[in-house]
Amino acid sequence: MVVIRLSRGGAKKRPFYTIVVSDKRSARDGRCIERIGYFNPIAAGKEVRLHLEHDRAQYWLSQGAQASERVQKLIKTYQETAATEATA
Repeated sequence: MVVIRLSRGGAKKRPFYTIVVSDKRSARDGRCIERIGYFNPIAAGKEVRLHLEHDRAQYWLSQGAQASERVQKLIKTYQETAATEATA
């Protein structure tokens, strides 16, 4: 099964996550099929908090990939921010 999940990077006490498409059997930070974005939970100032290639995420979801709970929330957040930017 293919899943869309977060892969942890960054330093100790300074997490940085990459949103990846990978096989469910592979390790969290192991081999991935494709990197489709990143999430910086401690972004400050003008740093980008969330970047997502939304079209690739939708492609993988249409192919049967399962998104983790956190990634589902991030996709929803990305859609909401994209909608507000489009109307503004």
